[in-house]
Amino acid sequence: MSVDKNVLENICKEQLEEDIIIRLAERKNISGIEAMNIYYSSEIAEKISTGEYGIQYLDCEVILPYLM
Repeated sequence: MSVDKNVLENICKEQLEEDIIIRLAERKNISGIEAMNIYYSSEIAEKISTGEYGIQYLDCEVILPYLM
């Protein structure tokens, strides 16, 4: 069985975004909606979306401080 590289990449990005939003909400003690607004209005979200510098492969714990 062959897995399309683009499909796998998109799944990984979605999971990373989900992890970032959940942990951001927990650490800042804010709602998920607020955490989503912070994340999706950040430069980090754009870089993950475009795959700039391979940021989409980092652990969310490495990325999270840049959103705090």
